[in-house]
Amino acid sequence: MKMMKGEVVLNMPAEKAWEMYRNNEIISKINPELLSRADYIQGDGAPGSLRLFKLGPAVSNYVKESMEKIEKVVSGRSVTYEVIGGDLKEMYDPYRVTFSFVPTEGNSNKCIAEWKAEFEPSAPATPPPEQARDAALRFVESFDNFQLSY
Repeated sequence: MKMMKGEVVLNMPAEKAWEMYRNNEIISKINPELLSRADYIQGDGAPGSLRLFKLGPAVSNYVKESMEKIEKVVSGRSVTYEVIGGDLKEMYDPYRVTFSFVPTEGNSNKCIAEWKAEFEPSAPATPPPEQARDAALRFVESFDNFQLSY
């Protein structure tokens, strides 16, 4: 299986970033250009839950929606999910993502947000999901500006 990852530093505690990521109402307002809506369509965010992401116009040329089944949650730290529907599922099978929020050493008011994907292209000519990684990291970077407004 192939792997790709990236990270950004956020100017907020890891716990706050975690709460923002897990709350559908908040995450749907952070950057509507990248993510216009998130809904748990089954469950409440625990393993086995299904979450639907409707993506915004900034990424609609690449992917419009993603249905994700949550596999693992490390409370306050990370969530791992497998994409089970949508455009990414057609390009990669499997496509598994882990979002982690880790406090920075020596500064509890900052954290490292990491995105990691494990994937297999569905066709030999399918490129790695660099656009998905870049969009995910741009979205998480938006947390800093959003937190100032809520």
